[in-house]
Amino acid sequence: MFQKALDLLRDLIQTPSFSGEEAGTAQFIASWLEAEGFAHQRLGNNIWASNRHYDPDKPTILLNSHHDTVKPNAAYTRNPFEAKLEEGKLYGLGSNDAGGSLVALMSAFAYFYHRENLRYNLILAATAEEENSGERGLRMLLPELPPIDFAIVGEPTGMQLGIAEKGLLVIDALATGIPGHAAHENTDNPIYKALEDIQWIRTFAFPKVSEVLGPVKMSVTQIEAGTQHNVVPAECRFVIDVRFNEHYTNRVIFDVLDTHTKSQLTARSFKWHASSISKEHPIVQAGLRLGLPTFGSPTLSDQANLSCPSLKIGPGDTKRSHSADEFILLTELEDGMGWYIRLLDSIL
Repeated sequence: MFQKALDLLRDLIQTPSFSGEEAGTAQFIASWLEAEGFAHQRLGNNIWASNRHYDPDKPTILLNSHHDTVKPNAAYTRNPFEAKLEEGKLYGLGSNDAGGSLVALMSAFAYFYHRENLRYNLILAATAEEENSGERGLRMLLPELPPIDFAIVGEPTGMQLGIAEKGLLVIDALATGIPGHAAHENTDNPIYKALEDIQWIRTFAFPKVSEVLGPVKMSVTQIEAGTQHNVVPAECRFVIDVRFNEHYTNRVIFDVLDTHTKSQLTARSFKWHASSISKEHPIVQAGLRLGLPTFGSPTLSDQANLSCPSLKIGPGDTKRSHSADEFILLTELEDGMGWYIRLLDSIL
């Protein structure tokens, strides 16, 4: 089983699969399932399959991870598409994020595929466009799937139980004023207006703090105004990045900012929700019995597209994601497969 997973991961690494360009890796995944004798379906570059003895009267677990990658950064010293084994490490773009999680979940799915009398159905979904939060990935696939009761989302967490994930709200802000010569008196400078709003954003604290995810975090990450030194501009634009916990919805966050600032605010999207799963949920309890620790994740994943309870867990290290010379340890991959199987075996 491990060798099959390793061979598939090497094929995935050696096939470029930037977000929106995942046709090649989708074909490898479909071919792997076909070789194993597993019936599967394809929607765009999303591949999905259900266990052999699927029963619509039983609850369903979604096993999901993505096969798209970011583009390699300029700091790479290796060929990002060469799946090279070296001193117990498998190097290559997407090896850690999230190829290791994907092939480990596929192996766990294969392990249970033929088993009869499971308490839950299993649906495996290898999806596209996670890295760019695109519309043709899990978001497009979900309406085609049966109802999902809870999901395991494969991302590199060091096999810690990610029981909560912060949501994301990106806001474009526009402060307007009266343009004029810098030498003359001007009481309506949009840069000063923007600075007042930015100072409020810097000092305001949302009152509800999550036990797992901590406080809401707001950051102004971009600002743009003016074209020359002697002209007060007509407008100043800035961008607000908000990472919020499970106590708030993105619309509530937006309304609070809109009420307390003078700039015109426009949300880029309201689709990236915070997510969480109760510590009392059977899958979390199974992980705790196995000695796996819990944590809250500040990074966004396909959990944001799910309306059901979900758990983020997978082999690898999140700090390696999007880094140069990305790799996964072979021990992480093999252990991850085992942990997935033990977790599911505890509840199936």
